[in-house]
Amino acid sequence: MIERWSRDQVLALAPDASSQKAAQGVAAPGKWSLRGTTGTVLYGECKGSGARPYLACVDLTEPAYRCSCPSRKFPCKHALGLLLMWSADDVPVEEGTPQWVTEWVEARAERAAKAAARIEAARAKKAAESDAAAERTDPDEAGHAASGGGGGRSRAAGAADGRPGSVRHGRVAAGLAELERWLDDQVRQGLAGTAEHEWEGLAKRLIDAQAPGVAGVVSRLARVRAYDDWPGRLLAEYALIHLLAVAYRRRAELPAALAETVLSRVGFPASREEVLAGPGVRDQWDVLGRRDEVQDRLTARRVWLRGRHTGRPALVLSFAPQGQPLDASLVTGTTIDADLAFYPGAAALRALVAARYDSGEDEFSGGAPPGVSPDEALDEVAGALADDPWTESWPLVLAGVVPGRASLGGLPLHPAAHDPWRLIAVSGGRPLTVAAEWTPRGLRPLTTWDDEGTAVIL
Repeated sequence: MIERWSRDQVLALAPDASSQKAAQGVAAPGKWSLRGTTGTVLYGECKGSGARPYLACVDLTEPAYRCSCPSRKFPCKHALGLLLMWSADDVPVEEGTPQWVTEWVEARAERAAKAAARIEAARAKKAAESDAAAERTDPDEAGHAASGGGGGRSRAAGAADGRPGSVRHGRVAAGLAELERWLDDQVRQGLAGTAEHEWEGLAKRLIDAQAPGVAGVVSRLARVRAYDDWPGRLLAEYALIHLLAVAYRRRAELPAALAETVLSRVGFPASREEVLAGPGVRDQWDVLGRRDEVQDRLTARRVWLRGRHTGRPALVLSFAPQGQPLDASLVTGTTIDADLAFYPGAAALRALVAARYDSGEDEFSGGAPPGVSPDEALDEVAGALADDPWTESWPLVLAGVVPGRASLGGLPLHPAAHDPWRLIAVSGGRPLTVAAEWTPRGLRPLTTWDDEGTAVIL
């Protein structure tokens, strides 16, 4: 039996405010001619505008949603309304399900089994290729690579050896060489002289040079000028961009993990298939919170997790065009038993959920996750920055902290997070466990837990 979610957790799954309002409108037993739950699956038939009722069901173990209504929102108001009734203990427990629910659940299980088989086959193939490569490698070279010398050649040295990708590496190298010269000119001529159109033009040239990661950073520089402390912040941004350009130029000299980080930051991310073919990290992963951010014409969803046993942080990142549904399979405040496959890098953080397991009652154990003191949290962030200087955010769980209007446990809040009245109200002046996203400008509180261990989304 899966622990029942709170109303907050359900409403946080809604794609927008109008969906939240509509869901509350259908979350009434009188609107449903049939509703039930087996403990892992919710289902119901809701009266709609037509002659036939809408058939809605939710697989709580992921979760996943299905509804026969024509809505393009995901999850739709009917699925959310069903979840709200379940949250209020207003859905009766049944031993079986209607045939249409059974067929959907079985089809999902079949697809999941096929996906798991593909991942295992890809991992076996990758392991076989690694073994074959090791047999062909000279023992002296192998020792040199293992010690970190020249460890970045797998992807980073493509421009030097003529393998696929070398043409693009050449274009990127030329674009970043121009970027280095431009940065030298900016520092020599003074920061105040840069016009917004210069950043826009440079970003377009970097796109043409096939370095989209750096182009994205440059295109956001205009926002820095809006801050009161813009000279120092702009100079810091220039320094990080310059460091990335130099690191790319010298990537063959870097340790393998750092070279992977540089490639990813420039715009050479590992493919989903490559990541899933790598080893998985199984743990009980606490879903700490999420944040949606509009980037150009896309909405990016960041979902933060942390392993209960490994203590390892993770970020599941998804994108969708504005107005299109985003991934809603990770519920804030729950704990999932899963394998995560991490993207390569020096401070590997971004991950994919490779497999989920049914671990019975422990799957959604509830209660606050283990936390650390503010000093320990700062040490962790310092270690992440030492491994990856371009780190822009990092998930933390702070234990025993008292929130203030501009700080949390003595650590400054992000300007956009000042006056966290809901967090202060839950605290009532008492210490709490709070999940937060660290950023260079301060903490963004995500979730806290009340005296009963219920997640309160901030």
